[in-house]
Amino acid sequence: MNNREDYVFWRLAYYFISNQEYRIIQLFENNKELWLEKIENKKAPIVRLLRHDLDWSNSMQGDIESTATNGERIRKQIGRNDIKVVNIYISQFPPVDDYEFRLAKPFVFPDRNKTEVSSYLLTSGDYEKGFQLLSEGIASIITLEIKDEYTEQEIEVQKKLALGYAIKKAKKEKEIFTNGKPFFTYIFIFIQIAMFSMLEMQGGSTDTTTLIKFGAKFNPYIIDGEWWRFFVPIFLHIGFLHLVMNTIALYFIGTLVENVFGNFRFLFIYIFAGVTGVIASFIFSPIVSAGASGAIYGCFGALLYFCLIYPKLFFRTMGTSVFMVLAFNLILGFSFSIIDNAAHLGGLAGGFLATGVVHFPKVKKPLLQVVFLILSISVIWATIAYSFSEEIKDETMNESITLLAQDYIIQGQYQKAYKIMKDFEMEINNPSPEYYFTLSFVEEELSMHEEAKAHYKKVIQLSSNFPKAYYNLALIYLKEGNLEQAKINAEKAFELDPRLRENSNLINQLLE
Repeated sequence: MNNREDYVFWRLAYYFISNQEYRIIQLFENNKELWLEKIENKKAPIVRLLRHDLDWSNSMQGDIESTATNGERIRKQIGRNDIKVVNIYISQFPPVDDYEFRLAKPFVFPDRNKTEVSSYLLTSGDYEKGFQLLSEGIASIITLEIKDEYTEQEIEVQKKLALGYAIKKAKKEKEIFTNGKPFFTYIFIFIQIAMFSMLEMQGGSTDTTTLIKFGAKFNPYIIDGEWWRFFVPIFLHIGFLHLVMNTIALYFIGTLVENVFGNFRFLFIYIFAGVTGVIASFIFSPIVSAGASGAIYGCFGALLYFCLIYPKLFFRTMGTSVFMVLAFNLILGFSFSIIDNAAHLGGLAGGFLATGVVHFPKVKKPLLQVVFLILSISVIWATIAYSFSEEIKDETMNESITLLAQDYIIQGQYQKAYKIMKDFEMEINNPSPEYYFTLSFVEEELSMHEEAKAHYKKVIQLSSNFPKAYYNLALIYLKEGNLEQAKINAEKAFELDPRLRENSNLINQLLE
């Protein structure tokens, strides 16, 4: 009994599964038809193998059309714009009538023309030619040594090799997603909800003073030695919407990362990414900030490391979705100035580095992990050393204190603004003109006119091109009755910024 075609069927199946890394979509019960896919590669065709002894070319044409219909269904399922199907017939003999024209060019599914079927025929009479045409069609050389006859046992062995390889590979891939059940994800969600409730009871999660009191990132306090503020802000949120958005994001991406990397690896990745996010915010953003966003972006960083190690599995399972969500969030972040993008990018990088340090469970890559460990330590040390240099410290203190005072001014809390500025005045080696201008404005509101006048003069001393300082100084002189000095400072203010003249009736009258 000649079983050569059955052997060729399973030998080809093994070739595509093991050599070309295809996966089984469908195996029909008769074990004569097999569909294979490689969806992580959008250019790779769908492969259909059919072990069937052909008789007439009309039946071949009907089968080609049926194959195109099934291919179109698969195209819609996997969401591709178009697909190609390599349709391989394995038959003992070719059809008895004229059939070559059926294989001469691809058959295109008539609806939308997005599914194309290229068919090939492998027969006992001319395997060499059939493999040659197939090799040209798939752009991969197939060289299989085919004997004249095979026993049932040999066919069964080849079948078990093909299916066993596919099952083993699928099982191994599935294990990657079952390294741990979510635990710390739920713990972090509980902690951030509990902390939010505490903030609300103690003054409000949007109240700057309350946030700073409970550990939000405030650069001057970190410079003063409160290093724990690199950690605590991960669990604080500013406003209910901020909490809800981060909790939803953590629930979905946190559980995924914890499933893939296991509980304690996830714990390390999340905390490390959160801290690097706060460090990045400390370096590049002077505002008071808090939130789990940096740590959540660290989970995205962990998935990017997944992509680095298992690119094909990544793109087959989640790649497109992860990149779309990440891109959307980054674009959204850069579209609004109030969003702390430094923390997001710092967390993203931190999550990637932390994942490289711990790698995957049950897989050891000591050299790669050591490289990532050294890189992580170097990055943390370099960034903190940079941020604590005298020049950067002064710049950070100036910006942070000034912005916080301005925030208090907007809220009408002038005493708080004055206190925070005076508390840190001696710690800033070189207070900026903006710092002194804000302090002067607060002192005016608190009826401290002499102090305000002295500090406006300090602003002008540090920056002679500060029109509002001249203008406010002119107003003080006008209130004192010193018309000459009021006129001198007003003229200088209008010279630097003519727009100030528009709503300055008193000073305009003085100048006239």
